[in-house]
Amino acid sequence: MSDTKVKVAVRVRPLNRRELELNTKCVVEMEGNQTVLHPPPSNTKQGERKPPKVFAFDYCFWSMDESNTTKYAGQEVVFKCLGEGILEKAFQGYNACIFAYGQTGSGKSFSMMGSAEQRGLIPRLCCALFQRISLEQNESQTFKVEVSYMEIYNEKVRDLLDPKGSRQSLKVREHKVLGPYVDGLSQLAVTSFEDIESLMSEGNKSRTVAATNMNEESSRSHAVFNIIITQTLYDLQSGNSGEKVSKVSLVDLAGSERVSKTGAAGERLKEGSNINKSLTTLGLVISSLADQAAGKGKNKFVPYRDSVLTWLLKDNLGGNSQTSMIATISPAADNYEETLSTLRYADRAKRIVNHAVVNEDPNAKVIRELREEVEKLREQLSQAEAMKAPELKEKLEESEKLIKELTVTWEEKLRKTEEIAQERQRQLESMGISLETSGIKVGDDKCYLVNLNADPALNELLVYYLKDHTRVGADTSQDIQLFGIGIQPEHCEIDIASDGEVTLTPKENARSCVNGTLVCSTTQLWHGDRILWGNNHFFRINLPKRKRRDWLKDFEKETGPPEHDVDAASEASSEPDYNYEFAQMEVIMKTLNSNGKTLTLDSFILGNFYKHVLSVLLKLRHIQLLIP
Repeated sequence: MSDTKVKVAVRVRPLNRRELELNTKCVVEMEGNQTVLHPPPSNTKQGERKPPKVFAFDYCFWSMDESNTTKYAGQEVVFKCLGEGILEKAFQGYNACIFAYGQTGSGKSFSMMGSAEQRGLIPRLCCALFQRISLEQNESQTFKVEVSYMEIYNEKVRDLLDPKGSRQSLKVREHKVLGPYVDGLSQLAVTSFEDIESLMSEGNKSRTVAATNMNEESSRSHAVFNIIITQTLYDLQSGNSGEKVSKVSLVDLAGSERVSKTGAAGERLKEGSNINKSLTTLGLVISSLADQAAGKGKNKFVPYRDSVLTWLLKDNLGGNSQTSMIATISPAADNYEETLSTLRYADRAKRIVNHAVVNEDPNAKVIRELREEVEKLREQLSQAEAMKAPELKEKLEESEKLIKELTVTWEEKLRKTEEIAQERQRQLESMGISLETSGIKVGDDKCYLVNLNADPALNELLVYYLKDHTRVGADTSQDIQLFGIGIQPEHCEIDIASDGEVTLTPKENARSCVNGTLVCSTTQLWHGDRILWGNNHFFRINLPKRKRRDWLKDFEKETGPPEHDVDAASEASSEPDYNYEFAQMEVIMKTLNSNGKTLTLDSFILGNFYKHVLSVLLKLRHIQLLIP
């Protein structure tokens, strides 16, 4: 048995566009393995200087300033420090885990998943896994790899690899032999990094579709990607063989921001409470385990079962696992409280001691114990009273099901993986979604819609190609299928004329907005236009043969003349980035104007018209507008 503390790393991201526009002060410093958090100027009274908060961790990654080459920690550095060690432990037969914690927008998903150009921990680890397998596999040693991918949202578990999984929640059970597990979760066989990349891409597409259809925010969900590595070792002389099985859990936790900061209300508040419940429970589990490690109350109760998240992470926290945590923080002064909370959370986590063991021949042992359990249950069932029979029967069925799953051959697993992949592709294609594996790789002459999402990991992930006549709606007869609040069975039509003109025609009572403006009749579309269907389906249209609108004139027509010189502004700035925030906020602003509400922009003036407008749009995301 190997007793090891949880390794903790802290990573600070660069100032984002909004923070740069607002000249936000950086309050984070890093030197060696120390992170220093300075109180923001607004929290310091004249003549009174609060001392900075100093924390020490295993690793401190300064990703704030790429120009500082000696100090800067990019994706490769993060992987070398955290990912390589975890992979080594997995090959030795240990269970391992990396989980990312921090407020929304602090860089969790970027650290875990990354982008096409800058891959994160998960794709780098998976790539390195198969590179090592190709080097080490021979006649005396073989490897089998399986993966599962799930999302925990509102205390419910969804399978992201099963085509039907995003529509139903799965039960979490605990078996006395296997421990906590998700009943019915797909565990798919893979033989290459490309297989994993494809599964993750399609899993993320399913996650995006489900989140949009149900009006959910992915930043409020936890994503768990599991890799199960089975090593079979053969003794060629004796003919004997043995197995080592390791499970690597890669967890991207939900955003940890405060309710007061998000401005949440109603369903969002309830949903946030469930997310906070799981993160709060995780905090309580971490605190209890830290106290145990320090010798304070060794018999202290650890509330693993108080949330689905902690129940499933039971082995990774204080159990049989080599675990690392990456805490991501913002450098900005206006995120001081969230950053301090994250650093305190991480400071507690580093005290946890895990008790990892090499998992040698676990399957044979588990199957043997399950069969013994089945025999006992059958005997008890034959002698049971009528009241106890249903409970015993359920336990018997559960154990028999587990034995069946554990005794499936590798060939059967590969066949099942292929069947599920084909079903998932059929489902995505039936909804009009292109099956590009990673990022947007489409021809320059193609007309298509691309989804806009608040979560960078899910933004611009779904591509919908347009035909000469494309029908949009919830009905199965539609070319592009959308579901959710405000989507009609037949919602809208998009037509491409022979001369290249593109028009959008909404059906009656089918909410459709173009660049934030509600449209009720046929409307011309231009390259880069933003479309909102229903309550939360945001898209940007790509029309390579149609130039962009004159965005300054278009915005001025809707909101009145600018307060600064437009020519100077247009010279000083390029056209705006038509992202989710822009699309969402132009809907809000134009709705306010159409209702006779004047949005005062004076307090947000930042030197030129474009910066002025953009900062208002971005600032509004953090303000709860109360319109009487």
